[in-house]
Amino acid sequence: MKAPKNLIGQWYIEKSICDDIITYFNQNKKYANVGVGAEKDLKPFVDKSIKDSLDLQVGASNFDVCFKRYRKSLQACLKEYFKFFEHANNINKFDIHEDFQIQYYPVNGGFKKWHFENTGTENNVFRHLVFMTYLNDVKDGGTEFLYQNYKTKAEKGLTLIWPAAWTHTHKGIVSPTKEKYIITGWYAFESVFRALVPVKNL
Repeated sequence: MKAPKNLIGQWYIEKSICDDIITYFNQNKKYANVGVGAEKDLKPFVDKSIKDSLDLQVGASNFDVCFKRYRKSLQACLKEYFKFFEHANNINKFDIHEDFQIQYYPVNGGFKKWHFENTGTENNVFRHLVFMTYLNDVKDGGTEFLYQNYKTKAEKGLTLIWPAAWTHTHKGIVSPTKEKYIITGWYAFESVFRALVPVKNL
């Protein structure tokens, strides 16, 4: 692929990985939480007019086969990303330290409000890059990026990597016809993460 001018890298991973992750979600759905937004004083709260989802947290060190396969594919995508944007890698050490999330959006559900992933609070200031993979096809669903004037379609296996900063403010494209599954998370700067997150949560 050519270097994306909008800093949004896009690749496709194996569809069987997506199927396995959806199966994992459905088998563990009882542990999922109602999705939260972060609009009131930048503190999480539930408001389905902003975000309507079920979010299942998956530990960054989860060794289930499907996540090992996903992490391997994601790492290959990240390696390709750095071929285009080498300076994104010439900085302090970073990795996936936070739990990542499998998110289920019902028909007419989604993260409906503009947002970005690093708002400068102690809960996310360590985030460097975002990753997200669509786990199923949703013809009228996807993601819209505000300042890039760019939309991606929700295509099974399509994996995106982009900067976590305000420059990549985005929101979900709500589908009135079909539910949507994604897996998403963040690459975080290790030193900042460990300084801010209690040891008991690592």
